[in-house]
Amino acid sequence: MPEQRDALTELVQANVGAGRRMSTRDFAAVAVDPESGWSPGKSLVGKIIAGQGYTVTPKLVSAIAEGLELPREVVAAAAHMQTIGYAIEELTTGPAAVLIRTLGAEPGAGPKALAVSERWDAEAEQP
Repeated sequence: MPEQRDALTELVQANVGAGRRMSTRDFAAVAVDPESGWSPGKSLVGKIIAGQGYTVTPKLVSAIAEGLELPREVVAAAAHMQTIGYAIEELTTGPAAVLIRTLGAEPGAGPKALAVSERWDAEAEQP
């Protein structure tokens, strides 16, 4: 059974909105797809934060990556996890592993969590 959660929504919620790093207006201004110049409107950003239904598109993934200053591959992994899910074994390497760490593996959670976190960091740095 695939591991599935609203990972893309969670990434945006963690950084955008009241009491967060950016307001919806600020995020909408910096979240711009570099290829097309498209940007999600403030109302779409509000829907994402509220966990309401929205369509995940390549332009949206690229814009969110730019706005959150995250690698596009990590944001794409969040979109994949949200819409399709991952098999547990797919979450151990590459962008999916970086995503899992970004969403909640705290380095101070214990020696095993720290070792996993360090391994994911090392793997993420490899080309």
